[in-house]
Amino acid sequence: MGTPVPLHPDVESLGFLVGSWSGRGHGAYPTIESFDYDETITFSHIGKPFLVYAQRTWHATDGRPLHAETGFWRVPRPARIELVLAHPNGLVEVSEGTIDGATIRASSTLVGRTSTAKDVTAVERDFTLDANEVLRYELRMAAVGQPLTHHLAAELRRES
Repeated sequence: MGTPVPLHPDVESLGFLVGSWSGRGHGAYPTIESFDYDETITFSHIGKPFLVYAQRTWHATDGRPLHAETGFWRVPRPARIELVLAHPNGLVEVSEGTIDGATIRASSTLVGRTSTAKDVTAVERDFTLDANEVLRYELRMAAVGQPLTHHLAAELRRES
């Protein structure tokens, strides 16, 4: 397999994310029943100026798959972040925001969708790594006629 590739200098500010994170979250939205879920997020790199992002969730009670996202996290200049994400439900998301130490805040600048996807018009994400190595996030969404509203929150711990 070879020698590990060093992290590209442009994404050193995201280095604290590299690895796999797992834990539990809770979802709610005005148009659905609340639910608990298990989740794994992996941030990896190939030495280029981006992190590779992969996220998967499963229902906490019966284990059925719920959601997945894949994409790239970029740092175009210091303290700024760009996310380019694909969702299997027919959505693509482009978000931009800030990096302040171990806190990342991003808001969508574009949500594209296929003709059969739900109408999602905005997404906001906040990620924070605390001193105990717990990665927390909150996600807000504007969709199906609802204004920007809390949708997901989770606490994840590093696995590798």
